[in-house]
Amino acid sequence: MRTQLKILGLDTSSEYCSVALWREGEVDAREVHAGQKHSELVLRMVDELLARHGLRALALDGIAFGEGPGSFTGLRIACGVVQGLAFAAGIPVVGVGTLLAMAEAARAERVVCCIDARMHEVYHAAYEKTGGEWRTVHAPGLYAPDATPLPLAGGWFGGGSGFAAYREVLMRHYEGRIEAIDAGLHSRAHEIVRLAVTPFAQGRGVDAALAAPVYIRDKVALKTHER
Repeated sequence: MRTQLKILGLDTSSEYCSVALWREGEVDAREVHAGQKHSELVLRMVDELLARHGLRALALDGIAFGEGPGSFTGLRIACGVVQGLAFAAGIPVVGVGTLLAMAEAARAERVVCCIDARMHEVYHAAYEKTGGEWRTVHAPGLYAPDATPLPLAGGWFGGGSGFAAYREVLMRHYEGRIEAIDAGLHSRAHEIVRLAVTPFAQGRGVDAALAAPVYIRDKVALKTHER
């Protein structure tokens, strides 16, 4: 793996805003609780991070971002910032799934990730690490909390805001399968940039114009008759 790559990563898919830099196999990352101020914070955080390392965007080999699912507004902010920076610098981009980034952050081998999607639903995925590589057990999808796919065996770790919003329902649904949970688990640039190293090293980065959010859901609120 080309550890000498210099890759910027950012994530604004949740209430947190984070940026990270992969450089020579090391990661320098910063994160703040942004609330609704991602657009005010992210570029300043990027500038400060690059300045700390004496770098400009032109010196980067690529930019990675949390492509979703997550906050619709947050995903659009990340995509817009990445497109602007990458286009100006003439460098490729890589989108990394936020649920996979959560699994990486969990520091467990078998992870069920659930993000509160509002409207009585969760964004869900399940991953298992074998030989140091993640295998997708259940691809990201949108489900009612009591209808998420069930892994075949026990010994799983559950993480994400879905376990805060629907803890009782999910724990009953996963009875005997999940051994521990972290409802505060969320996607971070630290894991985004680490997961992006292999795609960049393999030349799988894409043109900035092709960067796009992964929403999964196509609407953000219930209609009156659905409430």
